[in-house]
Amino acid sequence: MAIQQADKLLKKHKDLHCAKVLKAIGLQRTGKQDEAYALAQEVAALEPTDDNSLQALTILYREMHRPELVTKLYEAAVKKVPNSEEYHSHLFMAYARVGEYKKMQQAGMALYKIVPKNPYYFWSVMSLIMQSISAQDENLSKTMFLPLAERMVEKMVKEDKIEAEAEVELYYMILERLEKYKEALDVVRGKLGEKLTSELQSRENKCMAMYKKLCRWPECNALSRRLLLKNSDDWQFYITYFDSVFQLIDESWTPPPEEEHSLEGEVHYSIEQAVKFIEERITEESKSSRPLRGPYLAKLELIRRLRYRGCNDEYKLGDPEELMFQYFKKFGDKPCCFTDLKVFVDLLPSSQYTKFISQLLEVIPLSATAESEIALPADIKALQQHLCVVQLSRLLGIYHAMDKKQKLTVVRELMSRYRHGLEFGKSCLKTELQFSDYYCLLAVHLLLDLWLEGEETAVWQCLTLLEEGLSHSPSNAQFKLLLIRIYCRLGAFEPVAELYSSLDAKHIQHDTIGYLLTRYAEALGHYAAASQSCNFALRFFHSNQKDTSEYIIQAYKYGAFEKIPEFIAFRNRLNSSLHFAQVRTERMLLDLLLEANISTSLEESIKSMSLSPEEDDIPWKDLRDNRDLTVLFNWDPKDRDISEEHRKLSLEEETMWLRIRSLTLRLVSGLPTLSHTIQPKNSEKTAENGVSSKIDTIRSLLQQLEAAVDSGKKFLEQKIQYPVLGPPPTRMAGFFSNGSCQCQTSLFYLVSDIYELDTNGLEDSAEIQERIGNSFKSLVERLTDLFNKCKGDLIEVRDGTLKTHPNLLENLVFFVETISIALWVSSYCDGVLRPFKSNLQKKKKKKKESSVAMPPVFTHFLDYVTELQTLTSNVIDHIKGLEIILTALKLEELSLKDTLLLQEEKKFTKTVQGKVQSSYHHSVQEIGELLKKRLDTIKKLKI
Repeated sequence: MAIQQADKLLKKHKDLHCAKVLKAIGLQRTGKQDEAYALAQEVAALEPTDDNSLQALTILYREMHRPELVTKLYEAAVKKVPNSEEYHSHLFMAYARVGEYKKMQQAGMALYKIVPKNPYYFWSVMSLIMQSISAQDENLSKTMFLPLAERMVEKMVKEDKIEAEAEVELYYMILERLEKYKEALDVVRGKLGEKLTSELQSRENKCMAMYKKLCRWPECNALSRRLLLKNSDDWQFYITYFDSVFQLIDESWTPPPEEEHSLEGEVHYSIEQAVKFIEERITEESKSSRPLRGPYLAKLELIRRLRYRGCNDEYKLGDPEELMFQYFKKFGDKPCCFTDLKVFVDLLPSSQYTKFISQLLEVIPLSATAESEIALPADIKALQQHLCVVQLSRLLGIYHAMDKKQKLTVVRELMSRYRHGLEFGKSCLKTELQFSDYYCLLAVHLLLDLWLEGEETAVWQCLTLLEEGLSHSPSNAQFKLLLIRIYCRLGAFEPVAELYSSLDAKHIQHDTIGYLLTRYAEALGHYAAASQSCNFALRFFHSNQKDTSEYIIQAYKYGAFEKIPEFIAFRNRLNSSLHFAQVRTERMLLDLLLEANISTSLEESIKSMSLSPEEDDIPWKDLRDNRDLTVLFNWDPKDRDISEEHRKLSLEEETMWLRIRSLTLRLVSGLPTLSHTIQPKNSEKTAENGVSSKIDTIRSLLQQLEAAVDSGKKFLEQKIQYPVLGPPPTRMAGFFSNGSCQCQTSLFYLVSDIYELDTNGLEDSAEIQERIGNSFKSLVERLTDLFNKCKGDLIEVRDGTLKTHPNLLENLVFFVETISIALWVSSYCDGVLRPFKSNLQKKKKKKKESSVAMPPVFTHFLDYVTELQTLTSNVIDHIKGLEIILTALKLEELSLKDTLLLQEEKKFTKTVQGKVQSSYHHSVQEIGELLKKRLDTIKKLKI
């Protein structure tokens, strides 16, 4: 309708620019991009100066992701109306969108000359800082951009024109980047520093930062001491206080005899003073109206530091065990009590762990009731205290030391406590968590331990308890995340998609936790869901590009200059995100798998993705691992927890797998570039066609793939085991062990041979033809081998327990991918052999002889295609068989061995098993559908 209305207007007023642009926006939004662009260019060429047209064009160009065109618009407008403040500021913001810092600096100054307002002047200064940040040469930024920015601000300071806090912030930022810490300190402490008021303690924090840079420990100490007297709960100042005390002790610092200790007042420079100071804070705390945690934790922190230096005993700060006990008595009913004490548990000797836990349990008011044999809390306060002790027991490894029977008893007890705790949360809203949720989580963690020790039923119980927990606490993200991980480990993706969308991941979380979804969707045969989850992630990354420039513009408008470099660093961090690169690669491979040679030709599919074998758009050197690997709560002791080493190895493995996938994608995208018919033995012609260089690209990519596969194999030899809640391993191990890797590489070598046959012709190529024939034979053998690794039941019932085999699903998915690559290679082969065959037939007709010998390569190829067809049909039959078994499987009749299951648990167990069964069924169906389409393609390959 908008387009129609615009057309009506244009009939009456041919030159109404704005109507043309609005029509263009309509065209852009209905997907007619070329028409929209042509129409917009018509208007832009006339260099309009009316505000409506300019605004409309800006909207259009932004939707087209062409922000650079907006700069041209306003450059023209500013030339025609040189004194317009509005157009000048629009031009500045247009430059900001595309990061043209030098032009921004000039635009800012031009604006200041027309309208001498401070913000415009400082826009120009900020643009100099941005030039220094983006300069490749650090020397240049230190000698040219920053000093110039400093001089510009100093000029304003001398003329006493500094008005706003943002301007002082900017001055401080410049001096800090120039490493002129003393000057920066003088600015903050002087008259200008009085303007720093928007953040709490902004001035003190900046002073502290400069004292640290200048290693002025007396000032650091005195300032943090002064701030702690004001607020004895501010943890960051305790840390600075302790750091500075020990620095001063190490330097044997003593106060000057006559003058003040320091600029900031009195300094503490001995352990005695520190001990006394902390004791005083605790005494003060006992008088305060609300309990403060800071002073008590500071005492533990001081003990820890003294122990580290090997000198605790002489100061008698007390026994850590007793202090933690007292702390628990005071704050045990607060959820933060566990995380506070977690930091200090290594102060306890391991022989005291059990005694310490018993001591804590003694002070919790629990009372036994008639119906229950365990003592239960009577109110929420006692429940929180008990929960804290249970979490500490897990952290101290007490549960890990138990045997299977003891663990199961604890699971039962924890679940009774969980169900009892639900009483206290009856009035909770759906969006609130139940008070006793952690009991359920801890029970699941114990069951996970048992599962890892080989107890198959434990995993089903985990799922049962989590589903039960979720039914009472539908907003608990921890339940959902754990369910996602466990379902994926079992190979069931269907329930995961729903769980993940109910998490309602926002913005940056698509990068930090998106891996939980994208790692498994395609690997488990849920192609439609995989497309969707890749789209979600990619939409976030693409919109981030556009959004960040808007944030930067807002930061200029409101003078939040120190945020601008942060936004730019954020954008770069997302652009070089490992997850972004993975999703992009997997998405394109998936699209080819679902589309190429089914609904469109491989060539068209690759063209629509603008893929080119020569181009590698992954920033390998700068790849950033933004995954949040600690998103799942964990109470494991340090030796069982995810370590720095695990993170490093996981990143290494992910990068290797990404390299293999990216090279596979580029090799596939090189296939259509080869399929030009070439005049045999005409070397000038081949070079002219540019095809010989294409085969070189493919051969070089193949070498890179071989190297990547070798390093992948070496990596896997280390047999790394990540913690069960740590990073999920990649698909690399399966790719090597089931033989897909060898199949795929030999397919790409075959491409090279066929190309050679194409250039040499059929006459003198008996050797190549034989080589191709052998490749065909071994390929069919390898594919059959891969198929054998897909055989077996996905779910088997053994002595009343369920066992799943998700690796069979992953193997099937790899089989589909490998057979697809085989088909793309075969159709290239088909394209080469067809013209040869028709030439031979023409010769036959001319000579009227029936005895023109057919070169063996044709028979080889036909046999190969027939065998491929038979093999694919067999796989489809196998999949049909799996479907029938899955449909017929009556899981509800399973009497689960553990008869301890309560009635309500049985209901959830049934749900869980149903979900896994249905997910497998769905996977098998999708894989089957795709293979049927592939079979149709094979049938067309008849030369």
